[in-house]
Amino acid sequence: MGLKMAVAFPPVLSSTERPQSVLAWYAIRVRSNFEQAVNAALSAKCYETFLPIYRTRRRWSDRVKEVEAPLFKGYTFCRFDALQRRPVLTTPGVVSIVGSSHSGPIEIDECEIAAVRSVVASGSVIGPWPFLREGQFVSVERGPLTGVEGIIVRVKSQYRLVVSVSMLQRSVAVEIDRDWVQPVSNRRS
Repeated sequence: MGLKMAVAFPPVLSSTERPQSVLAWYAIRVRSNFEQAVNAALSAKCYETFLPIYRTRRRWSDRVKEVEAPLFKGYTFCRFDALQRRPVLTTPGVVSIVGSSHSGPIEIDECEIAAVRSVVASGSVIGPWPFLREGQFVSVERGPLTGVEGIIVRVKSQYRLVVSVSMLQRSVAVEIDRDWVQPVSNRRS
């Protein structure tokens, strides 16, 4: 009589069944002014999404109104399995997933998404900012942005912390007290 062994294989999970924490973030290029619609459609498909917005004033010929606008015009962020990207690409309003023609979609660093989330959640005045490649990197030591790293710049008499999403070559600036930050040594963009 031979011995029989039972071997249990773990179930294969689809990207929607997998824990969200193991999936990577990707930037999704969308049609003009479709950021919120694409974000809502991807959320309805059970994807974790992130559409950072800010409040800004828009001027029309007859009035000025404060509106919400995307920090990264033409983009939203989504966490998914890059091997199962077809449902994302077939979402109405999606143009493409940011990446290269050789290696496919390129992941967004989790730290960059966390930094942008912190800036949006801080309640400070924020807005889009030109992407900076060089400058002094700092780490916020005090205040609502403690732990966030970025570049400090001075605009008129105000200091701003600039955090970036490198792949999109886009940045966000938030007003900050200069005394809250400490330089970060040996860090270049």
